Amino acid sequence: MHLFIDILRNSILITGLVVVMMMMIESLNIESKGLIFKGLRKTKTGQVIFGALLGSIPGCMGGFATVSLYTHRMFSFGALVAMMIASSGDEAFVMLAMIPEKALLIFSILFVVAVATGIITDLIRDRIHVRHCDKEDHSECGQESDCTEGYAIHQPEQYGSHESGRRHYGWKRISMLVGLAIFITALGSGKLGHDHSAHDGHLSECTHEHSEECTHNHHEHLQQHSNQLTFNLLSEEWMNVMFAGLSILVLVVLIFASDHFVEEHLWNHIVRKHLLTIFGWTFGVLLIVGIGLKYVDIDEWISGNTALMIVLATLIGIIPESGPHMIFVTLYAAGIVPLPVLLASSISQDGHASLPLIAESRKSFFWAKVINCIVALIVGFGSMLIW
Repeated sequence: MHLFIDILRNSILITGLVVVMMMMIESLNIESKGLIFKGLRKTKTGQVIFGALLGSIPGCMGGFATVSLYTHRMFSFGALVAMMIASSGDEAFVMLAMIPEKALLIFSILFVVAVATGIITDLIRDRIHVRHCDKEDHSECGQESDCTEGYAIHQPEQYGSHESGRRHYGWKRISMLVGLAIFITALGSGKLGHDHSAHDGHLSECTHEHSEECTHNHHEHLQQHSNQLTFNLLSEEWMNVMFAGLSILVLVVLIFASDHFVEEHLWNHIVRKHLLTIFGWTFGVLLIVGIGLKYVDIDEWISGNTALMIVLATLIGIIPESGPHMIFVTLYAAGIVPLPVLLASSISQDGHASLPLIAESRKSFFWAKVINCIVALIVGFGSMLIW
């Protein structure tokens, strides 16, 4: 029951954040008549750099924003790949607490690798004619070679500002207002925060040989992590507050927007089309992974073979979940595995950030993960020559 409630809470959090960001992006694009994102759509290199920057933000929030921009066809596939490489999910918080100096080095390496990989990915895709893609349509949104199954944003000039037009409070607008108000309250009060306790207990054993030392170091670092989060503006608590503020802005839009914008853009094209799909896939994946981890002891896979550990870290990174990957942070902090293993893990995994992508475009998720794993193996084995 505890697992079910935790998964339900995380699913609501992820779905709510993605939908809120979709609404905000839609509102900004319509209100500005596309000027805000016009420059971004013109340069794929800029999209890749921006995607890598969003991925570098600790936690999954930057990842959710990138997925929203990608499904709106404002980000290229290379930008999506860059985000997934640069992102370390919730593990970034733990690294900042346990190994702050090394964490900054790792984040810098991830950013450089992410930008380079994203640019190369877009260059290759630009030379490949993807089937079923309308070239004229995709050149208009800045993604000639990108076929996504996600949400294609409407051209704002067709509708004008969402401030114009008649306005009344029908059941659709009221439903979104009530739902968003409840989400804001839960988000601001921390009721939807990630529960790391289940992962912490699982990670504290490490190996039989180093169990006592690792357990002591793990609890000590977790205490430091908890203390730092109080003052860290990039902590999960502060990020939740920030997104609660963003949700309030969307709430204001819902109150004053025209009926056409609320019903056509927010309700029909976001809530109706995306909300249940994103929630269903997110909940399903988290439930399968959560149940699976109860019967699979990842610690038993640990060995002193660095090459094998790099491969395992890369494969485990495919799991779209924060938790299994934290073991590599703990093992590195305890001096049990070298830096190449942690680098491979950080590149391959992206926490919860890619979960909404599974709902929106499973094809994009698959190929992005393939690229991430290849890059993780290259960097992991390559860095063995240095560390």
